[in-house]
Amino acid sequence: MYDVNKLVDKLYEKTTLSKEEWIYLIKNRNDVDKEHLFKLARDRQQEYYGKDVYSRGLIEFSNYCRNNCLYCGIRRDNTNLLRYRLTKDEILECAKEGYRLGYRTIVLQSGEDMHYTDDMICDIVSSIKNLYKDVAITLSIGEKSYESYQKYYDAGADRYLLRHESAVEKHYESLHPKQMSFKGRIKCIKDLKEIGYQVGCGFMVNAPGQKDEYLADEMLFLKEIDPAMVGIGPFIPHKDTPFKNEMAGTLDMTIFLLACIRLSIPSVLLPATTALGTISPIGRELGIKAGANVVMPNLSPVRVRKLYELYDNKICTGDEAAQCIGCLKGRIESVGYNLVSARGDSKNPSYVRR
Repeated sequence: MYDVNKLVDKLYEKTTLSKEEWIYLIKNRNDVDKEHLFKLARDRQQEYYGKDVYSRGLIEFSNYCRNNCLYCGIRRDNTNLLRYRLTKDEILECAKEGYRLGYRTIVLQSGEDMHYTDDMICDIVSSIKNLYKDVAITLSIGEKSYESYQKYYDAGADRYLLRHESAVEKHYESLHPKQMSFKGRIKCIKDLKEIGYQVGCGFMVNAPGQKDEYLADEMLFLKEIDPAMVGIGPFIPHKDTPFKNEMAGTLDMTIFLLACIRLSIPSVLLPATTALGTISPIGRELGIKAGANVVMPNLSPVRVRKLYELYDNKICTGDEAAQCIGCLKGRIESVGYNLVSARGDSKNPSYVRR
């Protein structure tokens, strides 16, 4: 048998564990001296990033989606949802407000909405880049062809977020309709890396059907992919999905895994997600104390925020952008960190735009 605290020390020193060691650590995590784990994660976090927590201005520009994922509130077959799309001018106005507030990273996120052609996406990206030379642009718009990803990159997109949702094929298939392919999702992530994006991936914690063994596979997959960013958050059910009666993910497991990811990929950019703040009033603060160093306040027009509802009871849907960042700044300072608006590129030297 293993000693769980020695496994944590090994992870800190070697940044890797075997699958058997990961399984043991995850199954026996309640025996971990959590303060020891979180302290090592903070040490690693601060070694690379100091006490800076980076803010990304999030623009959720469409809640239309061609997919029908079983867990997602904006799934295609949800007929109870009022759909919306922002125009280019509305998106640029959100970016303008974000720049005024100090954001130097803009995240453009939507469902897989085929209304926005490649030319439209490229036009939006290049327009923001031309207006604000020092801004990094992150796209999170789903699965596209290699050629499309290349066009967005050539237009000026710097980063791309594409959560893989599960690194275990049979589990991935249990969360998605047959039209969606696990192999296709992984190919997209590898295409993005090959093109030169700073790539973000991630998964839901305690998703329906997820086993401890699958979480071990997640950790090994992340180590292999070596992403610039990892976005994880607890699964939260949505009332208009097939998973409406499933149990939500836990704060305990989420912050444990955040700390493990920080130790496994020391240079990673690691968000304390809105979902984490939704399941606990101090969820994002605890995430930062477990090694997270990114937050994503919402820049979308207030009138549409409640409509981008991936899960129930999403927080911060009524705040103006300035209120949202003011609230977050206070929360982050309360745990001894500083909210900064710099681009906040990954400290891994291999993630330099070609």
